Amino acid sequence: MNPIETLGLALGAGFSSGLNLYATVATLGLLQRFGVLHLPPGLQGLSHPWVLGIAIALYLLEFFADKIPFVDTVWDVVHTFIRPPAAALLAFAATGAAPPEWRWGAALIAGGVALTSHGTKASARAAVNTSPEPFSNWILSFGEDLLAVWLTWMATTHPYATTIIVFALLALSVFLLYHLFRFARCALQRLLAP
Repeated sequence: MNPIETLGLALGAGFSSGLNLYATVATLGLLQRFGVLHLPPGLQGLSHPWVLGIAIALYLLEFFADKIPFVDTVWDVVHTFIRPPAAALLAFAATGAAPPEWRWGAALIAGGVALTSHGTKASARAAVNTSPEPFSNWILSFGEDLLAVWLTWMATTHPYATTIIVFALLALSVFLLYHLFRFARCALQRLLAP
């Protein structure tokens, strides 16, 4: 795996893990299990039936928790401490054949990217939860799941394109986070104003 392929896998798996870690792990494991692709040796354990079963069960739990306003916010708060470290671990394992500095670099990049995508997801979902109708929450949830699965597949088959896509998604995330925090600050100021 060359440095650009390593970067593409770290970025793609990192971003998708920040959205939905269990969908990312299940997608990687299923693609390996059914021979669609061959994962690096450090990730081949994801195709083990036990790992797949746990990832799919947790994905189903997240799938339903993600559709209930405010339950999804609590779920996201808890997963702030799970998704970024898991993304870093996936990137570290994926780059097992690379020199140590590449492995650590990939882990740091993936963890940072996962934290950014997770923060954007959690902030957007918290903002959407203020809406009285449930459909926008469900649409965002389905979209996040589809993006996580698609981006995971892209990272394993088209790492160069994934690198470009993730940079664009990161720029969008920074833009959204800026505006979401600005909106929250203005709302808080109006609420606290005499």
